[in-house]
Amino acid sequence: MGVTKSADTRREALLSRLKAIGQEHLIAFWNRLASAEQETLAGQIEGIDAELFRKLQDEHRRQMTAGDDVGSKWAALAAQAEPPHAMRLDGSGVSFSSDDARDAGAAALKAGQVGMILVAGGLGTRLGFDQPKGMFPIGPLSGRSLFQVLIEQLLAVSRRHGARIPLCVMTSPATDAETRRFLRENQNFGLPDGDLAIFCQATMWAVSSDFSRILLESPGSLFLGPDGHGGMLSAFNRTGALAEAERRGIKHLFYGQIDNPLLQVCDELLIGSHILAGSEMTTQVVPKRDPLERVGNVVQIDGRSQVIEYSDLPEEFARQRDMDGALYLWAGNLAIHVFDLAFLSRQAREPSALPFHVAKKKVACLDENGQLVEPQEPNALRFERFIFDLLPRAERALVVEADPFDAFAPVKNSDDEPTDNPRLAKAAILALHRALLERAGIEVAAGVPVEINPLWASTEAEIRAKLPPGTYITEPTYLAPNGPRPVV
Repeated sequence: MGVTKSADTRREALLSRLKAIGQEHLIAFWNRLASAEQETLAGQIEGIDAELFRKLQDEHRRQMTAGDDVGSKWAALAAQAEPPHAMRLDGSGVSFSSDDARDAGAAALKAGQVGMILVAGGLGTRLGFDQPKGMFPIGPLSGRSLFQVLIEQLLAVSRRHGARIPLCVMTSPATDAETRRFLRENQNFGLPDGDLAIFCQATMWAVSSDFSRILLESPGSLFLGPDGHGGMLSAFNRTGALAEAERRGIKHLFYGQIDNPLLQVCDELLIGSHILAGSEMTTQVVPKRDPLERVGNVVQIDGRSQVIEYSDLPEEFARQRDMDGALYLWAGNLAIHVFDLAFLSRQAREPSALPFHVAKKKVACLDENGQLVEPQEPNALRFERFIFDLLPRAERALVVEADPFDAFAPVKNSDDEPTDNPRLAKAAILALHRALLERAGIEVAAGVPVEINPLWASTEAEIRAKLPPGTYITEPTYLAPNGPRPVV
């Protein structure tokens, strides 16, 4: 195909940019591309941060030359790790009472000082669901999506405290358009448009395993992937969502991920504990179910809280027990946090606040002849940032233990897998809702499933106002906003 003068000029400008980092191969197939494809590729190339590329490349080469053993570094850190100073389920570990914490959290919510960030950048691929994970139906009787479940929990908290709670949803390029369409078509499940902001995280290129070449996915596109949940920090700032939160007088941000239908959305106890501890970043944890469970380990090193990923914690340290026989490093990261907004604002101005983590992966990419290669072994380095790396940067950080029965039912795998699957999550929802009804004096026949929409009732007191104690539920029932609904 012919090359226009403007396209040729654009190519020369790109070539000059690429020569500076030794990546001229990225436009090797330029003349094959249609103008729209050229425009896409040019935009991707212009988005490459040359300084970051050199920094990551130099670090990789330094490690290779020095023969750095990353595993031994983590082993050395793990040897220093202690259990985190934490507020335990019984209220111990802090100087304030749980009641005082709930009151402080309720006051902040009532004053309109709390907002929420929901990370929803993942597709449901591992669930056998090729759409954004937030669209996955998880309501055991209602079929409500993860988005609906969590947004309705937020609305229930908002109604309980008589205050608006803005929600910021972080998408990825893979989920952004479909998420916007889904929420728009469902009227945000009742959340006013003025209280919803959707922002998209950035992408990050991948490189060959020797860090010599940025990889092409096709002649007209780099291989790009989301920059990790830590990408929230820069995206929150870049898109103006942070400035809008400041304008609204938000002081505390509750942060959670889309794949946990038991997420305790803007929980008064968690927020109030964060406030009374003067914490800049608070993290909710649960006791690990197994020494080698695939969750991050929240630990204390040199007086600072931080997370050691399960893949980085040597097994000998993961299996350590204390004198009572309990796991020594017991605290499993739930990816649930409360941030002081001023802390986030400071960190967002620091380019190096969140380091990139490097992982070896299999990446389908073009060879020198433009042929797609499907590797059998890891052939690439990919880069992600993790939001938990802000923990050691906080001057004051708090760890709060939660009961997994109340707070944790992740939806990560298909029902073919033994853990973290929809079947178990639905069972956890039903068990939690049954317990809430029983505490309110409602009887539920054995084996009868009951699902509660929080807009019908979200507390024992609200349930008692709807159903008199002694009510006996004998058939599958969805307690919907407009009243109980038998389910066939």
